[in-house]
Amino acid sequence: MDGIIRSILTFITSAMFFVLSTFGINTGTEQPKYEVIERIGNSVEIRRYAPRIAAEATIDVTNSSNPRGDAFRIVAAYIFGANKGKKKIDMTSPVEIKTAGEAIAMTAPVEVNKSGKYLAMRFFMPTQYSREELPEPTDSRVRLVDIPSETAAVLRFTGSTDDTAVSAKAAELLKLLTGSNWKIEGTPTAFFYNPPWTIPSLRRNEIVVAVSK
Repeated sequence: MDGIIRSILTFITSAMFFVLSTFGINTGTEQPKYEVIERIGNSVEIRRYAPRIAAEATIDVTNSSNPRGDAFRIVAAYIFGANKGKKKIDMTSPVEIKTAGEAIAMTAPVEVNKSGKYLAMRFFMPTQYSREELPEPTDSRVRLVDIPSETAAVLRFTGSTDDTAVSAKAAELLKLLTGSNWKIEGTPTAFFYNPPWTIPSLRRNEIVVAVSK
């Protein structure tokens, strides 16, 4: 009987998550802590992020027909128990997607599927865990990354999360920072807060780039 009740509760919880997330509501999902220290116009926030830990997987886009999907499955497997402690770790938001490898031109800062590029996806770990408490990945493609406190410029947007939309918004953020007191450090990354089935107009997406003065 207890098993039946647990199954029913699990089904109800899953159904509620699906319905709420469809409308862009991430109830109970932990997000990285930050402080807004400045605003540029009506669209850009300058945030100070606390130190974080992330699980990261990197995919060679030339060897994958679906780099984002492959990277997601690899990192998701880690938090669902593909680790030496077989420990399940709570999902947080956002998921971070970034490119690595050769420098990307400012006019096209996020070209995920360009030949010779790599795509990295990060899941931020819940703050309840220290680096020592997190289990070691069993998949060599997953690594734990310590992210120090940083200052970043952030542009929030809704709608499509495809490469074209991300590239356009990244270019928009860089343009908005031109002439400000903030110096761009590195290349933009994308934060996605919602699952793929969320109604596009209700999604929370962000372009983020490290900055300094």
